[in-house]
Amino acid sequence: MTTASPAYLVTGATGVLGAAVVDALLAEGARVAAPHRSPDAPAALRAKAAPDRLFLGQADVARPADAERFANEAAAALGRLDGLAAIAGAFAGAGPLEQAPLDEWRAMLDANLETAFASCRAVLPHLLKTGGRIVTVSSRVAQDGGGGAAAYAVSKAGVIALTRAIAIENKDRGVRANCVLPAVIDTPDNRAAMPKADHSRWTPPAAIAGLVAFLLSPRSAPLTGGLLPADGPFPRP
Repeated sequence: MTTASPAYLVTGATGVLGAAVVDALLAEGARVAAPHRSPDAPAALRAKAAPDRLFLGQADVARPADAERFANEAAAALGRLDGLAAIAGAFAGAGPLEQAPLDEWRAMLDANLETAFASCRAVLPHLLKTGGRIVTVSSRVAQDGGGGAAAYAVSKAGVIALTRAIAIENKDRGVRANCVLPAVIDTPDNRAAMPKADHSRWTPPAAIAGLVAFLLSPRSAPLTGGLLPADGPFPRP
């Protein structure tokens, strides 16, 4: 296996945005490592590239031990890791804070903040060897407020703080970290949830994926600690 092309780890690759990021990186000639929680890799993910360009393995990246194991396996299989796209996450929000179930609070912290923390922590030792890059995904509601979805907003605000901390800690160690802040992403689930919304003003996953791919590449140097809005509208093909 050649080690000439960069190797990136992408969490959340079975979701709409994560899949778009995998596509963008593969299109640029990179190799990708993608964890999945199911025992078998989803067929749609497996079909994206040959095994020498797409390393797959079962892992729950909200669990630090799983995230560390997968990062080590990916680095061994691909020869190195040059970057992390921490895409894994989820959304829930059903009303004001006093009505929010405690399970929702914990679920949002696990899905959004714990996955980012565990994956960044696991990958950083490898990136310190390569001068790599980290891209996290937060949300505009983390800055603008998330009325009716406080748990989600707080978990995504934590992703911003985590990213800035990583950027500060590693600014003299060769690792950069930046955070993308989408508004509403144009996904089938969001269209089903908001059928009367103006979908043309939502951000296509491919547009965000292109920004993530840029931030992972050496072309983005020396940007670090950046919070980059990605809230459309974008031209459509």
